[in-house]
Amino acid sequence: MNLLPYIFVLLAGILWGTTGTTQTFLQEGISPIAVAGVRSAIGGGILLIAVLVMRRIHFKKWSWRWTILAALAIALFQCLFFTSIRFAGVAVGTVVTIGSSPVFSGIMEWVIFKRRPDRVWGMATLLAIIGCILLFANRGETEVHPFGILLALCAGMMFALYTNFSKRLTEREETLPSVAMTFTLCALFLLPFSGDGVSWVFEGQNFWPMLFMGIVSTSMAYIFYLTGLEKISSSSAVTLSLAEPLTAALLGVFLVGEYLSPISWIGVILLLGGIIVLTFGSGKAAKKTEKASSLE
Repeated sequence: MNLLPYIFVLLAGILWGTTGTTQTFLQEGISPIAVAGVRSAIGGGILLIAVLVMRRIHFKKWSWRWTILAALAIALFQCLFFTSIRFAGVAVGTVVTIGSSPVFSGIMEWVIFKRRPDRVWGMATLLAIIGCILLFANRGETEVHPFGILLALCAGMMFALYTNFSKRLTEREETLPSVAMTFTLCALFLLPFSGDGVSWVFEGQNFWPMLFMGIVSTSMAYIFYLTGLEKISSSSAVTLSLAEPLTAALLGVFLVGEYLSPISWIGVILLLGGIIVLTFGSGKAAKKTEKASSLE
């Protein structure tokens, strides 16, 4: 049973989960889209320089269609997600976005790519989504804003699209240049709409948190994610990425001093349960399939 791809995707989710805590070290009032654009520029730009030096990218033969689609999807995801939070609040926007992503990904695999998700994925996804809802319960945001919910659903769909597009991209290109090209293009799409420019990066203590988000929670995280994505289904990868809110919540408790209610701790347990079920259940299912095919 090869657990390594699942571990890579989990590591990606854990690194993404550090973003919220890291942003608390930035000066207040900076546009979230500006933060997203700059972290994409740092993460993608550093990797692009590296792959150019190593001569691991060939622009004439590059899979531009899948790269542009992946870059557009992840850029739209960030814009829609941050905007949904402004309308629906952090808790509701996060739950709807992150909770809907695995569902959208499973539907896309089934309808577009003719690959039906299995029962293990369904059970794990249900546990993880319920856990995510309970994790963000009792955050004091009871008002439901329909437009904010719609934006959050669109954000969830964009992340699912990004995952499926990236899987097609990594079937044709290496992981490192794929991440470099996708996030360099993503930065080019986002920065014109950031409003705050980039000069704020060098003000106060903003530089080091942004460098961390660019290198660790963007470059390293997406390298892990796409490396794991090469060996597992898109729907499984999106479900495992629910390690992000789990990590963010635990960091908030142990580093920032936030409070989690007993219901939220139940959500933590269910999220962990969903991740464990998917990681070990899918591995066993794959092993059985391999055994059955060898017997044939």
